[in-house]
Amino acid sequence: MARSIGGAVAQSRVLAIWCMDWPAVAAAAAARLPPTTPVAVTLANRVIACSAAARAAGVRRGLRRRESQARCPDLHVVTADPARDARHFEGVTAAVDDLVPRAEVLRPGLLVLPVRGAARYFKSEQAAAEKLVDAVASAGAECQVGVADQLATAVFAARVGRIVEPGKDALFLSALSIRQLATEPSLAEPGREDLADLLWRMGIRNIGQFATLSRSDVASRFGADAVAAHRFARGEPARGPSGREPPAELDAVMNCDPPVDRVDAAAFAGRTLAGALHRGLESAGVGCTRLAIHAVTATGQELERVWRCAEPLTEDATADRVRWQLDGWLNKRNPHDRPSAPITVLRLRPVEVISAEALQLPLWGGVGEEDRLRARRALVRVQGLLGPEAVQVPVLSGGRGPAERITFTPLGDEPAPRADPGQPWPGQLPEPSPTVLLDDPVELFDAEDRPVRVTGRGLFSADPSRLAAPGRDGRLSWWAGPWPVDERWWDPEQAKAGRTARAQVLLDGDPGKALLLCYRQRRWYLEGIYE
Repeated sequence: MARSIGGAVAQSRVLAIWCMDWPAVAAAAAARLPPTTPVAVTLANRVIACSAAARAAGVRRGLRRRESQARCPDLHVVTADPARDARHFEGVTAAVDDLVPRAEVLRPGLLVLPVRGAARYFKSEQAAAEKLVDAVASAGAECQVGVADQLATAVFAARVGRIVEPGKDALFLSALSIRQLATEPSLAEPGREDLADLLWRMGIRNIGQFATLSRSDVASRFGADAVAAHRFARGEPARGPSGREPPAELDAVMNCDPPVDRVDAAAFAGRTLAGALHRGLESAGVGCTRLAIHAVTATGQELERVWRCAEPLTEDATADRVRWQLDGWLNKRNPHDRPSAPITVLRLRPVEVISAEALQLPLWGGVGEEDRLRARRALVRVQGLLGPEAVQVPVLSGGRGPAERITFTPLGDEPAPRADPGQPWPGQLPEPSPTVLLDDPVELFDAEDRPVRVTGRGLFSADPSRLAAPGRDGRLSWWAGPWPVDERWWDPEQAKAGRTARAQVLLDGDPGKALLLCYRQRRWYLEGIYE
């Protein structure tokens, strides 16, 4: 990739292919809708991608689902699905590979490749870009192409369809808004959005202003990720792999017996293989940032695709990419483009690794980490026997009550919360949350053994004195509340059901446990226990 000229190192230029609104394009293709259909993709009840037709009707990213449908009544709304995006992007990747090999996937909808060979073959970078646009169009998608010295700059150049002149990366980036540092998740570490927001509040409005800051000041004030962003803002060469060419023994190989021809079986094999790969990487003290997924069919046909990530892949991230890629190969829209026979050999090859010095290793390792991995493998086996819905994991969600703040998703799926936890939730139960969640009916009485209710003004009808619950009867030594929750006050059915409120109580003789009570539909329920 690099060659020496007069003692300096000349970096091969990079071409990026960006397919606009790809989640919406993939959703339309999956539903067999025409390209002119307004489509919106939502996550946590907010639009994260929409088609050009939807934007023309006023739909924008960040809108709530209900508001977007109000702006465009004909809007086709679907939930975000990374597997669907990857499956439909495989056709685009294959079309690019037929013209220029060695394309790497940053995420579904975004490809990068070295442009030097293609520019020589087609006589110029402009001609190579035009040929690649035509190739993507032949696969049924629209795209924009960008070329620059550095990979990250090429991605931003693709968003405006520009070829940046050699040595002009910093000049091109200088006019971009500082908030664009966080617009491409495949190039940034978690927390980059907070960095961009902080820089904006400090008065730094564009990337050029950020680039003029001293590197020592950036490092001392903001940390390692800010230093990487600062190098990008200056158009400096990206850090190469800090390790070495990975040895062959790091490859993880599985001989599939019987051969695999279904996505569910392939995904199960891929997850097992991802576990084997990461055990080898951990033993070698390295992390993988570029992963090649290689498959061989019963007829000898070989398939390979390289995925690139901004940070070292975790075991779950590796398994997800294997599942997406196998889904893309086995379920291509054109049956003639699918593998000629079932897959007999599956191989994961780390193309680029980072040494342990560049990794933030987990604080707790050793036996505990091995137990965690063994437990996960057991859960995966249970999931393979009983189905994907049999094993579910909790995801932090938005809501007011403790049970509402948990969304269960099948193990291995994208952790998509039912509601955005980052949004304000007036009336939300303050921290800490109960350690045990229940939903058992109980009774609350005053000093004269009369039932205690919550009035229309959000107050106790009388001071609570005793709790009656299975195994927890007793006098109260302390109580706090009630805290009314006004939800769906405009709904007549909700008003008929009565007010919802919560209270905390402590029983005599049990000072170590506090109870969370919920009053709804004119009854008290034991909602949680603080231990």
